[in-house]
Amino acid sequence: MLERELIITCVLMKQYKKGFTLIELLVVIAIIAILAIIVLVALNPGQRFADSRDAVRAADAVELLSAIKLDQVDNGGDYLPEIAQLASGGVYMIAATNTGCDDYNQWCETNVEGETNCINLSDLITEGYIAEIPVSPEGEFLWNTLYTGYTIERDAQDVVHIRSCESENTTEIEAAR
Repeated sequence: MLERELIITCVLMKQYKKGFTLIELLVVIAIIAILAIIVLVALNPGQRFADSRDAVRAADAVELLSAIKLDQVDNGGDYLPEIAQLASGGVYMIAATNTGCDDYNQWCETNVEGETNCINLSDLITEGYIAEIPVSPEGEFLWNTLYTGYTIERDAQDVVHIRSCESENTTEIEAAR
């Protein structure tokens, strides 16, 4: 009889043991947490965000330069009057104002050389070459439509350089043609 009761007890215990124990659940949760931490450290989201902001800056520089060059081609090789009058080798902030453009040199890798070294490229919008003048994504400084965070230079060989003031994971972001 004792043997029969023991068999019945074992059968009943198996019927009630359908879930996981608390220890088993805690071990699985700990393993998942460790794997999640390893993935986050490996991906470094801050680095990925900085890379994406740099990619936007590079695309904006190319977009501005393409609009300038399209305008030049459509006008028989002549630059916009604002670009044509730039001093050779001078660095200018692309801005919607005429003063204060060198006030932001602490955030620019290529320094603007004078208080009034500003250039307004809104004619590119008016003539339909670009929808809007791009503004650099927020990095160390919050750029705006007055001071875009991009500079322009026309060198002695008549090559136009567009540079981003900031770059986070590269030495300098520049497009030139």
